[in-house]
Amino acid sequence: MSNSSFCVYQIRQHFPILDQMINEHPLIYLDNAATTQKPQAMVDAITAYYLQDNANVHRGSHHLSLRATAAFESVRETLKTFVNAKNTKEIIWTKGTTEGINLLANVLSAGLKAGDEVIISALEHHANIVPWQMLVESQGIVLKIIPLTLQHDLDLKSYQRLLSAKTKIVSVTHISNALGVINPIKEIIRLAHQVGAQVIIDGAQAVGHLVVDVQDLDCDYYVFSGHKIFGPTGVGVLYGKQHLLEALPPWQGGGEMIKTVSFEKSTFNQLPFKFEAGTPNIAGVIGLGAAIDFIRAFKRQDLIDHEQSLLTFTEKALLKIPAIIVFNQGGIKSGALSFSVKGEHPSDIAMLLDAQGIAVRSGTHCAMPLMAELNCKGTVRVSFSIYNTLEEAERFIEALKKIVDMLQ
Repeated sequence: MSNSSFCVYQIRQHFPILDQMINEHPLIYLDNAATTQKPQAMVDAITAYYLQDNANVHRGSHHLSLRATAAFESVRETLKTFVNAKNTKEIIWTKGTTEGINLLANVLSAGLKAGDEVIISALEHHANIVPWQMLVESQGIVLKIIPLTLQHDLDLKSYQRLLSAKTKIVSVTHISNALGVINPIKEIIRLAHQVGAQVIIDGAQAVGHLVVDVQDLDCDYYVFSGHKIFGPTGVGVLYGKQHLLEALPPWQGGGEMIKTVSFEKSTFNQLPFKFEAGTPNIAGVIGLGAAIDFIRAFKRQDLIDHEQSLLTFTEKALLKIPAIIVFNQGGIKSGALSFSVKGEHPSDIAMLLDAQGIAVRSGTHCAMPLMAELNCKGTVRVSFSIYNTLEEAERFIEALKKIVDMLQ
């Protein structure tokens, strides 16, 4: 793969799944916000581990274990560089974004008391709502919500009014999974730190579409999932500032996270292993490393520009269809956009598109409170990745026009 030029058709050759027919139509996969497709190099890396190096990591002195451990830990270095963490101790393996947020909610709860405040936003995925609601029930914390403007962006003036000495945690998404809105998280982080709050960023949708630099953002924690950035399912990353992670208690007990164990007392391992109880998803981590290596073979800005051009074209085309309502019109978005067809259920639109081989997402997108605020049953979400083409975007628009003409 060349670093000097970008060609979407060359990229597509690395994704065999795209070369198939669905309902007698060529597959157009526009559900990338749910999960991305996988490059052959990622699949090959997992296969090679199972066929050549399959062994548990860290605990063995035999050759297979040493090879597996070296491959596994090299990916931690890859991820450190990818998000610009200071060192590998700040990279914790998880099952994904959801587990990362739950881990943080659980270990941070030890420092919370009744009346302490946690701020989230109206754009959050359920994974960044429910864990905090559970702390409302168990510990009496107060959960506050950053509202939206009429344009469906976060209302930063209201956010500033919500912040106080009682604010202990601010946990917000980098990019909305439902609307594709890019939040001004650098400013959100800066304002939170002024009142002494720690900040968690849900980066599930962002890492595949933006260059993420955790030191530049100055976030305290950043979580994301491998499967949304061309990696396997069941593996994710929790970044945390080293001094903060060292001060937190472990989440789960078992092997790997301990230093010594007796029936009277156990002592805990150093970072990052303190938060990685049990046998990790070794193959998944190795696959994620291969996925990141695949991305890094290209100029990231080329990939970002390509995706943005598809998003801009599609939004402009949707706005020309009278029956279409586009949410966050003209807003700063990345990766995805949501729309509805007047008088039609979003699932019906998705099914009719699927009949033409076009995969999109419909429903509430695990963001029911947001849908309630938008006063809709759900939306149709179209989301792009690096392997999507302008021709696919054009075919999607033409297919949607036919559906709207048929229904209206």
